[in-house]
Amino acid sequence: MPKIVDHHQRRLELVDATWRTIARLGIESATMREIALEAGFANGALKPYFPTKDDLLTFAFGHVFNRTNERIAQVTAGQAGLAALRTFCVEVLPLDEERISEARIVIPFWQKAINDPGKARIHRDSMQQWLAAMRRHLAEARRTGAVTTAVDDAALAGQLLNFLLGAQIAAALAPEGQVELGLNEQLEGFLTLLGCRARG
Repeated sequence: MPKIVDHHQRRLELVDATWRTIARLGIESATMREIALEAGFANGALKPYFPTKDDLLTFAFGHVFNRTNERIAQVTAGQAGLAALRTFCVEVLPLDEERISEARIVIPFWQKAINDPGKARIHRDSMQQWLAAMRRHLAEARRTGAVTTAVDDAALAGQLLNFLLGAQIAAALAPEGQVELGLNEQLEGFLTLLGCRARG
């Protein structure tokens, strides 16, 4: 009987191998051959799943975003307002090796998106989802009086998004093994300026 292959699982295995290879060699040296070797695939076996490295990188970015959103949905369930906003941001911040590896996938994707309208659209759509969620949490916090600043919610959400994206760059460029960058403290400082401290 022929072996049943779970193609979706194979794609996820390749994404994990891509992260490990990029972390070890960098994006330019992370060739399809190296990624296949890391995943335990024969050279050329990636073609049915991802014809090009560009296809693989695009899928990897989408997977990172979806996986982050799944984590956010789990940890913010039952929360609202400033507590939900804080939890949302903590889940996006690169505070451990897994999320730092995710940042190393996202950054090369951004580089390619500069000159690729399709990839730029994927990024914009993803960030619009995050901005909408942050504005929703801010509006909830204002209704309870937890946010009192005169700065409007759209500007606050934009500031937070830029902080989160900048944190990914800082973490990706930090010396190997360094995961403590003071990001939690910076987030708490920002939330304090909104009018009160966030409560977990």
